[in-house]
Amino acid sequence: MAILKYIDVGIHSVSACVPKKVVRNSELDNLIPKEDLDKTIHSIGIRERRIAERDVCSSDLCGKAAERLLSERGIDRDSIGALIFISQTPDYRQPSTAPSLQDRLGLPKTVMAFDINMACSGYVYGLSIAYSLASQDGIGRVLLLVGETMSKTVSDHDKVTTPLFGDAGTATLIEKGDGYGPSCFVLHSDGGGSDMLRVPYGGYRNPSSAEGFERKVDEEGNILGGEQLHMRGMDVFNFGLRVVPSGIKEILKILDMRIEDVDMIHFHQANRFMTDFFAKKLRFPLDRVPYSLEYFGNTSAASIPLNMVHTMYDGSFPRRRHVLMAGFGAGLAWGTAYLSLENLRISKLIEY
Repeated sequence: MAILKYIDVGIHSVSACVPKKVVRNSELDNLIPKEDLDKTIHSIGIRERRIAERDVCSSDLCGKAAERLLSERGIDRDSIGALIFISQTPDYRQPSTAPSLQDRLGLPKTVMAFDINMACSGYVYGLSIAYSLASQDGIGRVLLLVGETMSKTVSDHDKVTTPLFGDAGTATLIEKGDGYGPSCFVLHSDGGGSDMLRVPYGGYRNPSSAEGFERKVDEEGNILGGEQLHMRGMDVFNFGLRVVPSGIKEILKILDMRIEDVDMIHFHQANRFMTDFFAKKLRFPLDRVPYSLEYFGNTSAASIPLNMVHTMYDGSFPRRRHVLMAGFGAGLAWGTAYLSLENLRISKLIEY
């Protein structure tokens, strides 16, 4: 495992942007029988999702969030030393999207800008890299942009993925500072499970082709093409149960902390039944676990910062000194973070 520790680096501010279009899971009775649909909504905890228009990309949502953060907080754009864009739905296969965001946001050409292709663990991974860069004398501040338009990857005839995924873009500013205190990241991967969540065609292993665009019916009656997300739901569920509680116990042991010392846990917003189970297994109070997936669904790597904006903007969860984050998903990859959000500045959620 990778263990990364930092002192006096932290999150200055965070913002998020979601599409205006709302899609309600109660309207999926053409796909899922009504009696099963109610049970599904209750179990996953997702009532509605935000869906981007066809011409809106992850970078557009992240750009709106970043512009709000930079303007509202009066951030000198010349103080940004690095820009990281994390997404599995970039503008193009080539080139990377981060340099275009540097230009669109009016950041100086001295900015280091690059993409990372990560799924639901992406925010924790991205923070670990941003903290590392911000620790350097030559970087200063790091702008971490995390966004997904997962709805563009999902078949609307797939009972497994359709009720789950929504779209969002987020911006997080990381900087050095005496008031941030210690932080720690513990990161893992298991590529042996990479076929649990996969878009089989459209890359360079299986390039786009007539076969890849052909829509096929699977054993559950779902209709999917090769360039759409294929997900083995129960395997993913079991993966989460196996790694997330143990990952939290692992970081607590490294830090010589008890679960009672933790003020709040931000789980990746995957499935309410699953994350409630995590908290119960850890004997952690559910009233200290913020949730936003009821309104936005699973927004992949963007879910944790979106969760922060939605649940903490109004001053809720005032105990923010000892915070854990847990991201987990496709790859397979998972990570746990310990940090403080005491000095966090949060912008009001943007609808675009």
